[in-house]
Amino acid sequence: MKVTIVGGGPAGLYLAILLRKADDAIDVKILERNAPDATFGWGVVFSEDTLGALRDADHETYLAITDTFARWDRVDIRYQDRILRSRGHSFSAIARGRLLEIVQQRCRALGASLEFGHEVETVPGGSDLVVGADGVNSIVRRTHERDFGTKVEPEGCKYVWFGTPLVFDAFTFIFRETEHGLFQVHAYPFDEHTSTFIVECPEATWRRAGLDELDEDESLAFCERLFARDLKGHELLSNRSVWLSFPKVTNETWHTTRAVLMGDAAHTAHFSIGSGTKLAMEDAIALRDALVRRSWDFDAALVDYELERRPVVERTQQAASQSAAYFTRVKSYTGLEPMQFAFNLLTRSGRITHASLTVRDPAFTRALDAWFAGTGAGVAPPPVFAPLDLRDLTLGNRIVARSGTEAASEAGLVLSGFVAVSPAGRIDPNTPTIQEWTPPDRPVLLELGHAGRRGACLPRARGVDLPLEHGWELFSASPLPYGPFSAMPHELDDAGMAALRDDFIAAARRAAELGVDVLELDFAHGYLLGSFLSPLTNQRSDRYGSERARFPLEILDAVRGAWQGPLSVRLSVTDWARGGLAVDDGVAVARALVEHGCDLVHTVAGQTVHDDRPDYRRGFLTALSDRVRTEARVPTLVGGHLTTLDDVNTVVGAGRADLCILDLPPAAVEQEVGAPAEPAEWQVAST
Repeated sequence: MKVTIVGGGPAGLYLAILLRKADDAIDVKILERNAPDATFGWGVVFSEDTLGALRDADHETYLAITDTFARWDRVDIRYQDRILRSRGHSFSAIARGRLLEIVQQRCRALGASLEFGHEVETVPGGSDLVVGADGVNSIVRRTHERDFGTKVEPEGCKYVWFGTPLVFDAFTFIFRETEHGLFQVHAYPFDEHTSTFIVECPEATWRRAGLDELDEDESLAFCERLFARDLKGHELLSNRSVWLSFPKVTNETWHTTRAVLMGDAAHTAHFSIGSGTKLAMEDAIALRDALVRRSWDFDAALVDYELERRPVVERTQQAASQSAAYFTRVKSYTGLEPMQFAFNLLTRSGRITHASLTVRDPAFTRALDAWFAGTGAGVAPPPVFAPLDLRDLTLGNRIVARSGTEAASEAGLVLSGFVAVSPAGRIDPNTPTIQEWTPPDRPVLLELGHAGRRGACLPRARGVDLPLEHGWELFSASPLPYGPFSAMPHELDDAGMAALRDDFIAAARRAAELGVDVLELDFAHGYLLGSFLSPLTNQRSDRYGSERARFPLEILDAVRGAWQGPLSVRLSVTDWARGGLAVDDGVAVARALVEHGCDLVHTVAGQTVHDDRPDYRRGFLTALSDRVRTEARVPTLVGGHLTTLDDVNTVVGAGRADLCILDLPPAAVEQEVGAPAEPAEWQVAST
């Protein structure tokens, strides 16, 4: 068998090693356009998990790599003239040039053919398998781009990759405010002489600083001046170090007939989580394993390879994208105190939580908990149990629960569920109205709304948004039915708006009589007030169409005049549908809510239209809450399948929300053991 690998980076070389180890009869050839010692990066970072996989795949390569490692277990965050330190993170790094040297030597020792300076312009023929390990600009991928379903799009900030002879003793984040905007650095050592020093900033900041007009040397000099204090008199080193936009590469499939992609040719993960080389070398291990497992049946093996690797890669890409997005908007977090800013940074990708950091670095979370509690004590409860003040109300903890659930008994706040302002505002015949509702639990948040075009439906146990055969009259911002079977609503006219305002005012007064703790107005999920906010559901030609938030804000003003307690708004921050509200639009609406007296924004998403494209997963609403809280400067309440106290501690501790809906799964941990059944002949007869 003959295998041709296009690309002589770490992934391609490592695959050659593994294939030759698996079967030394395989003819393995590597074609690389550059010279053997050419490298355009500085250091490569490995985690402990990756090192374990390398050790098991080829112990000799593993020993050679780890013998030259720079190791550290600390993350330093330099922010607002403070250094915050977190330990227990176990990083290892090696110079990229040294890594290439090691795997090249191992390839030659095992009999693989290496051809450097070989410019590949077309996919080589005559092989049983061609492997595209040729990076972001892969010729193998571009040749079969339509078959692979390739998508390449920029992600994150503008960045430039330098080296420096200053040897940092930790992975170091540096944040520096300038007249142009915020710049940040990712720096780490990779040998005893040199560190990687990546500078990044949002594109708008990059342009305001004039960096788009500077050449390589001028750009380097700018960064040396900006970070002179952190460099301690050391210079920056360039290796074709120019400002770039990170390309996020995805493919619908990674293989075609006798051609397969791996590493950056198949997928990229933003450098801010340091997983590019790790993923590529793990791809090589998985591809070798699939070929051996399938006895070199290429068709079956390539399917196996992709089925095994794609879920792992997609999870990493998702974490990397969250991290990249964090750094594009990190300026919005500069209002956080240093301790919370550091915890927010450490947990940005979702791979570190309050609980896992407690295992890694108990001193850090102990300091965080004490800061959050505001006690200064050496031992303090975690963030979930800290009180929260909303106007004159003090909640005992940060847990919000649905009425009737296990968490409701100890929650700081209990949700009422949807309560209609009038019989015409019900979702289904079982929806309570404010005239008949009484608080089942305390303290309670009363969700007050009008179903609009999603009303007059069968109970949801029978199906979602299925209309009643003989329903009631429906109203919405525009005469557009919700779903394919929904009734046609009428457009709400001026008289209807006036009547609805009166209904909400009366409902707010009734809530005060009932002793409701927090009143919430429902501007979400395609219900009546939410339908005014979205261009997908509001197609009016009057002032309430040109100013879509106008009528919901009028309702908010009217209720604020009748209700003196904490006032929340449940808001769909994005419609999750083409042409609908985007997150930036939702944040802008949230700012307007705050200006009109809203104390708390309950962040939700989607359901504005029936055919949206939701992104459901664990904690899927947290990023939206984070955006609203930091950019609209308002406390937030968030759910989104948060099922553990660790979820709540992480979200609240990092400043991504102030209150969290805790959806506890059933806990069948303990049960009574019944007496064993006895055969009838063993039973004692009664006398």
